[in-house]
Amino acid sequence: MAHPHLLKAVALQAGVSLATVDRVVHQRPGVRAHTLRRVQQAMAELERQSAQVGLQGRKFMLDVVLQAPMRFAHMVRDALEREMPLLHPAVLRARYHLSESVPVADLVGTLDRIAARGSHGVLLKAPNETSVVDAVARLQARGIPVVTLVTDLPHSKRLAYVGMDNQAAGQTAAYLLGQWLGPERPAGVLVSLSSTRFRGEGDREAAFAQALQQHYPLLHRVDASEGLGLHEATVKLVRQRLQAHPDVCAVYSIGGANAAILQAFAAQRRRCEVFIGHDLDADNLPLLKSGQLSAVLHHDLQHDLRMACLRVMRVHGAGDAQVLHSLSAVQVITPMNLPKS
Repeated sequence: MAHPHLLKAVALQAGVSLATVDRVVHQRPGVRAHTLRRVQQAMAELERQSAQVGLQGRKFMLDVVLQAPMRFAHMVRDALEREMPLLHPAVLRARYHLSESVPVADLVGTLDRIAARGSHGVLLKAPNETSVVDAVARLQARGIPVVTLVTDLPHSKRLAYVGMDNQAAGQTAAYLLGQWLGPERPAGVLVSLSSTRFRGEGDREAAFAQALQQHYPLLHRVDASEGLGLHEATVKLVRQRLQAHPDVCAVYSIGGANAAILQAFAAQRRRCEVFIGHDLDADNLPLLKSGQLSAVLHHDLQHDLRMACLRVMRVHGAGDAQVLHSLSAVQVITPMNLPKS
């Protein structure tokens, strides 16, 4: 790692000086713990993206800023790193800023540091807060385009939103639940969001509520939000809701932590008759195979990342004139139509 070319690559990846990387590599004092972790993370990122390092072609550095459970953040990272080599002759690399739960001020600080340091583009999943919207405007003023992922900041200066058609997802969930429970059965449906601050989750919930009221008025929603997709917080929250609402027998999980929701049902000795979740990830796949999830609403995350990259590249005058589709279609995955791989 002592080769000057590699040291420069690490410095660029970490967003620190060449001298700082040299101190870390040679284990010399004077490096703050946070900076040390960032350099070590940069080395790991470069190792995963080794196929991109040293390639000839126009180079783009992306910053991926996600507030999300790590299981989802790693899905995004893996999908992006599968997609980047396919965009050759453009050469893309990514720096990751991942957190499960972080104060908005810290998230804004990350965006402002990217604005000061420079980047070709930011892929962002963040709460729809005024200070985040303002930070996006500062990035835009520096010529750094922002593409929102999964959840949007519709009143910001972001370049584009890419992700699932959230309205269609909510409507599909209502249809499936209504069909399985039956239109003439009064019952409670637990609707779990990681946080109401995420616009995409709110859009799914609003579409679900409207469709439920219009087509299945005997089913009523029971809100369970602010668990942030984290296991213990979600178990506690759902147990409280189940105790207060003995008629809840179904779940629409928008924010994840589905094993936690099932644990809360089991702790109350309650049966979940219908359970609709999102994303065919490592957590949900075994739950779907075992029948604990009735269906998962899925979309092509790699397609989303490709569209995000192409939009950033187009801002910088690269890429062809192909039509870019921002919204991904909703796929209904059940135990009967699981993908082969």
